[in-house]
Amino acid sequence: MKKKKIFAIAFVLLSLGIFLGYKFLGPATKTPNGEFFYIKTGASAADVSNELVAKKYLPSATWFNFTKKIMGYKKIQPGRYKITKGMSLFKLVKMLKNGRQAKMKLVITKIRTKEKLAEKLGKMFEFDSLQMIRFLNDNQKLSNYHVDSNSVMAIVMPYTYNVTWNSSPVQIFEKFYTAYKNFWTEERKTKADSLHISPIQVSTLASIIEEETNRKDDKYKIASTYLNRVKIGMKLQADPTVKFALKDFSLKRITGQYLTVDSKFNTYKYAGIPPGPICTPSLESIDAVLDAPKTDYLYFVASHNFDGSSIFTSNYADHLKYARLYQQELTRRMDSSKKAKANQ
Repeated sequence: MKKKKIFAIAFVLLSLGIFLGYKFLGPATKTPNGEFFYIKTGASAADVSNELVAKKYLPSATWFNFTKKIMGYKKIQPGRYKITKGMSLFKLVKMLKNGRQAKMKLVITKIRTKEKLAEKLGKMFEFDSLQMIRFLNDNQKLSNYHVDSNSVMAIVMPYTYNVTWNSSPVQIFEKFYTAYKNFWTEERKTKADSLHISPIQVSTLASIIEEETNRKDDKYKIASTYLNRVKIGMKLQADPTVKFALKDFSLKRITGQYLTVDSKFNTYKYAGIPPGPICTPSLESIDAVLDAPKTDYLYFVASHNFDGSSIFTSNYADHLKYARLYQQELTRRMDSSKKAKANQ
């Protein structure tokens, strides 16, 4: 009889052990709303439990709460965590306890304004766009990075950054600044010095070139043209800078009243290089400035063939001739487009 009791107790204990082991180590999670679970800054342990159930990662919080108590999960670490289907409670709690959140890839391509950058980041991270734009407009904070609210976008290099969801605006900008410093090697700084312009001014010229053309060979010629103008004190007269000053990037023709807008970014009104980039330039455009060929070009205009190329000249008479051809062709195309729409 005694042996039977011992056997029964052992069986119960074994069954209980198997049951608990299954609960702790067996598959427990589902991912009906995606694999990423977000814990906001300031969330409590109860918030985490409730959210896991509300988002249907777990059917109930009972065993999760029991597991986190056993494993000592008390300090809640905010972040973006990847929960795979069938993850055990043990692995889930361990991941959350250790703060092993999934990194995000922030891809920077061409962005025209700091407002658009703030909008993009506000959609991706825990902070909102307002917090980001406040930082990008805070000249006191930006002085730590040797830029101001006009030149700040020069720091935002076109790379892919690995970042965490709960990063602050400052932490994100630190990532940008580290990449910027790594890009500006002594060799590149020496090239900029030889052109008698700063790295910020290199990025600014490159941003104008970025808006002027996508053709690699033309980028180097445009860079040479602008550098020649800067050297002799001639206004850059770059249409993209007027679009930037007006914050209207849909403009096709920059004439008349547009040319008089009072902005330091309006290179028809003010000589020299604008106070900052008008977009985030590609590395190719930056190199086009640093490695610009020696030419006597002072003018260029889009080709009237509308093939994406530009025509470069060193005297104003030739420039006017090609500019008229371009304007005539542009007018013809716009009129044709209007007639086509009217006949639809």
